[in-house]
Amino acid sequence: MQISFHGHSIVKIQTNETTILIDPFIRGNDLTDLQVETEKPDVILLTHGHNEHLGDTVEIAKSSGALVVGSHELSNYLSWQGINVHAMNIGGAHPFDFGTVKYTQAFHSNSYITEQKEIIYMGMPGGILFTAEGLTIYHAGDTALFGDMKLIGERHTIDVAFLPIGDNFTMGLEDAAYAVSLLKPKIVVPIHYNTFPPIKQDPNDFKKLVENCDVQILQAGEFVKL
Repeated sequence: MQISFHGHSIVKIQTNETTILIDPFIRGNDLTDLQVETEKPDVILLTHGHNEHLGDTVEIAKSSGALVVGSHELSNYLSWQGINVHAMNIGGAHPFDFGTVKYTQAFHSNSYITEQKEIIYMGMPGGILFTAEGLTIYHAGDTALFGDMKLIGERHTIDVAFLPIGDNFTMGLEDAAYAVSLLKPKIVVPIHYNTFPPIKQDPNDFKKLVENCDVQILQAGEFVKL
């Protein structure tokens, strides 16, 4: 398995047979190395429907035929646009042929804002536990620190965790570092920082706060060292 980071909260997972994109916010993301026109994933996993997470899902899914997995409300919204979807909800897991997806809670808001200044409710936000080829990847999505992260860490052996550190909208440095102590992943990768001025952070400050975990600070296009 190959796992790479592509700016903001975009993660790409390449298993033996499947390419999976998480939260493909590409256009408008100055930190990504990806191009919408060249991304042809088999699967797109969505943590929630905010514009810089739902991102370019519709265009990519229509051009690639990708299956999109997301919350019930978000999946319905996408299905009305002709997208192939699989709806899930918090606490539920599903064994797909490419791996098992389980949604965890995330403490955040969840909506999509249209160009007509409409706010569309997108259901509960979530984190994603993805298990395949003997590895478990946790993408926390956008979230505050919450105590049940300890439960997630106890119930699942997490190989790689992607945690937001940007503050303002999500956990900041100190809370994200404490989340690592609850989740106990083998590797942690900071995400959701420096894309916009309100979430400007130095990931090395996060690394200094983390104990007993391999912190890997990745630039767009770099792979997790497993």
